[in-house]
Amino acid sequence: MENKTLVQFFDWYCADDGKHWKRFKDETPKLNSLGFTAAWLPPAYKGTRGASSEGYDVYDIYDLGEFYQKETTRTKYGSKTEYIDAIGEARAAGLKIYIDVVLNHMGGAEEKERIKVRMADPEDRTKLGPEEFEIEAYTKFTFPGRNGKYSTFNWDHHCFTGIDHAADRGENAIFSIINEYGDDWEPLTHNEKGNFDYLMLNDIETRNPGVRQELKNWIRWYYETVPFDGVRLDAVKHINPSFFIEWLDYIHAEINPEIDVIGEFWLSDDLPVLLNYIETTGRRMRLFDAPLHHNLSEASIQKDKYDLRYIFRDSLVAVHPDLAVTFVDNHDTQPLQSLEEYTEQWFKPHAYALILLREAGYPCVFYADLYGSCYGGKNKNGEDCQINIPVLECLPKMMELRKNIAYGEQESYLDDKNCIGWTRRGIPEKAGSGCAVLLSNHQSMKLGKRMNIGKHFAGKLFRDYLNNNNDPVRIDNDGFGLFTVCAGSVSVWVPID
Repeated sequence: MENKTLVQFFDWYCADDGKHWKRFKDETPKLNSLGFTAAWLPPAYKGTRGASSEGYDVYDIYDLGEFYQKETTRTKYGSKTEYIDAIGEARAAGLKIYIDVVLNHMGGAEEKERIKVRMADPEDRTKLGPEEFEIEAYTKFTFPGRNGKYSTFNWDHHCFTGIDHAADRGENAIFSIINEYGDDWEPLTHNEKGNFDYLMLNDIETRNPGVRQELKNWIRWYYETVPFDGVRLDAVKHINPSFFIEWLDYIHAEINPEIDVIGEFWLSDDLPVLLNYIETTGRRMRLFDAPLHHNLSEASIQKDKYDLRYIFRDSLVAVHPDLAVTFVDNHDTQPLQSLEEYTEQWFKPHAYALILLREAGYPCVFYADLYGSCYGGKNKNGEDCQINIPVLECLPKMMELRKNIAYGEQESYLDDKNCIGWTRRGIPEKAGSGCAVLLSNHQSMKLGKRMNIGKHFAGKLFRDYLNNNNDPVRIDNDGFGLFTVCAGSVSVWVPID
């Protein structure tokens, strides 16, 4: 038995030195030793900003750092050869690889076309202007650096539902493209902004059969070029779910039935919308647990005013633990990013204990918490600022606990607003496994809780593996121990050999 754990091996501000694939390769032994079973890597294809692109401003999905396009051959992360080499090394060592797939939009077209459009209200995209008119827009992609290698598919205005710039007018707005598929947006499962099909750049038209076939051809090419084990799907709430049903069925039927799928449907305060999406797509993918992340961030901000009994309220992991990917932060939520909703540093040990040491969910550890991150930028007020995310010192120990100790039947004690805990009773296959976890957000007082760890531990001494408590705990004949936790802290009690 093995606890699965995913690492997000990047943050938004990774150095654009072209050495990230090499860093990943070099770090593979460390990731293995910590107990990670899989790694999620950033988008590997060429973006509109070339060597400085994080990969989410997609230009050419067939260019993995192989062709001189957008004034560079390599991507921000390195070359195609280095990418293939790093993944091969990691998979040979036993790490599963999740590629980041961005199929909502493209940008950086070489040629303009004269197209018919209607203008959309940005706050309610279903409100289209009554007048149809023509604009010139960059909607024709020729990929001159690739020159037809791997694919000769022609991307033009028939392949897009919308655009955000009229080149001849010098005007930025949301323009709905009129083509053979109509003048409306693709159907979605949620009515945010009326219809949130359009997000940015050239919005891909998945009702076009040619587009659907091309994206099937591409994912087969990708798998044959760089074998992978899973895909992380970006911005799924902006994409027609019928496309994913067809596309994922193709992957599982024609490429590999074992490919795991994680979708990013970003909505932190409306669990029923996520549940509806899961059912609409026939449970074909896991989803990131954005509602739980919101709870963790709020708990960190509110400190002892937050009622810890409700930390899992309205979370995906509480309803569909098998489909929830739990996380503390990611590249979108880190400071200065578009979805900034950061978990404050003092609460990160609590948050990681909640996702790593309980039995439910598929936890994902953020690169910046494992390696640290330091960068500058502008905050929401337009002011220059410097951000430093320090290495979370307790994270390696948390990973050791997940790898070796946090197994077995779980009993929860989510019964106090400032102090919650749970026990894991261990399993025979993991010698020395079993633990008692206690979390406190009280800012000044040491707290305790009597919890049952199982009669098979009767008479045993337990110690705090995180060294936040010095005195051991003796388990009584009924399997109970009085475990304690210091103010604003976490303790994980494990059996002493």
